[in-house]
Amino acid sequence: RVALARALAGDPRVLLLDEPLAALDIATRAQVRRSLREYLDGFAGERLVVTHDPLDARALAARIVVIEEGRVTHDASYSELVDRPRSRYVAELVGMNVIEGRSDGSSTMVSSAGTRVACANSGVVGEVVAVIAPTAIALHASEPSGSPRNVWPVTVTDLDRHGGRVRVHVAGPVELTAEITEAAAADLGVTRGAVVWASVKALEVRLEAT
Repeated sequence: RVALARALAGDPRVLLLDEPLAALDIATRAQVRRSLREYLDGFAGERLVVTHDPLDARALAARIVVIEEGRVTHDASYSELVDRPRSRYVAELVGMNVIEGRSDGSSTMVSSAGTRVACANSGVVGEVVAVIAPTAIALHASEPSGSPRNVWPVTVTDLDRHGGRVRVHVAGPVELTAEITEAAAADLGVTRGAVVWASVKALEVRLEAT
């Protein structure tokens, strides 16, 4: 906080902050993030914040530039990153699932592993990614019937619990992260190594060109 105060005290015309919140504990970090956001909103000069934390990027930045392997891959607002992540790294950064593959322009793409994925839109040809929100993925103890066009047997590889929600990482024909409630996880008996079924409606899968 002292370093931040020193940087801001001189009323600079250009402000570069490199991981300004990285060394703070959780409670202090939230407090300083709010104060810094207020300051940056009223700052008249150029502002550049470097961070690996998507929460900091979302809270502090009007525009986000993503650099992967030395090149700029995205230059957009946070909401645009969520809507149209063009790489697995960015999708994971903003909490979305991405399946890479190819499409012939139909409403079905074929993943790099050879899995067919039904999508909501068509007309995208060539190298593509299918983008799926974790909350759009349903998990089942047995093979489901009904409307979902995307149904796969998968194995639970890891679990993350936070705020009454469970993010379940699964692998199989596709690698996905589903977000379910604690109650749903308990009902399913979801544990690492468990075999479950994942389903996603085609309407929840958006195809984007890469």
